[in-house]
Amino acid sequence: MADHAGVAGGDEVDLSRRKFLTRATIATGAVGAVFAAIPFIESWSPSERARAEGAPVEFDLSKLEPGQMALPVWRRQPIFVVRRTPDMVKRIAGHDGELKDPGSKDSVQPPYASNELRSRTPEFLVLIAICTHLGCLPKQRFDAGELSPSWPGGFWCPCHGSRFDLAGRVFDGSPASINLRVPPYSYPKEHLLLIGADEKGVAG
Repeated sequence: MADHAGVAGGDEVDLSRRKFLTRATIATGAVGAVFAAIPFIESWSPSERARAEGAPVEFDLSKLEPGQMALPVWRRQPIFVVRRTPDMVKRIAGHDGELKDPGSKDSVQPPYASNELRSRTPEFLVLIAICTHLGCLPKQRFDAGELSPSWPGGFWCPCHGSRFDLAGRVFDGSPASINLRVPPYSYPKEHLLLIGADEKGVAG
C-alpha cells in the first residue's frame, strides 16, 4: 500500500513538473516571437509614426488619368486628389448663386487655393476628404446630371446629403456649412504632389 501511494505521489510531482515546463516553454516562445518581430516592427514604425504626426506625403500624379481620383492619407485623414478634365473645370463656373460660400471667404484653404477653382492649377484638385458637417467621407459624383438634372458634378455625402461641386464648394440646402478644406500642398517636381508642405514649410 505504501509503495502504491509513493508511486501516486511521484506521478503528481511529474505532472506538476510537466505543467511547469510546458508553461515555461510557451512563455519563452512568446517572448522569442516578440523579439523576433522587433526588426520587422522597427522597419515600419518610424515611417508610420512620422505620417501620423504629420510628415508630408508624396503622391505620383502620373498615376492619375484625366477624370480619375486617388485617396492617399495624410495625418490619418483621407485626401481627395482629382485630375480634372477641361470639361470638369468648365462645370465649376455658372452656379455661384447656388453655393453657400462661392468665394470661399468663410472656408479653410491656403492663400494659393483662395480662388474659384480652389487649387494651384486647374487640372489638379486637392481636398481633405472629410465632410465639414459631421466628418463622413463624401463620395465622388463627377458626372453632370448624376444627382439631379442641374447637377454639375462634384461630391455627395451619403450620411446627411451634403453636396459639393468640383472645387469642393458646398451647395445651399446642405447640412455642411463650409466648403471642403484644402490642405497645404506643393509640387516640388514635375508629376510629384507633396501633401502637408508648401512654401511655408511643413504644416504645423
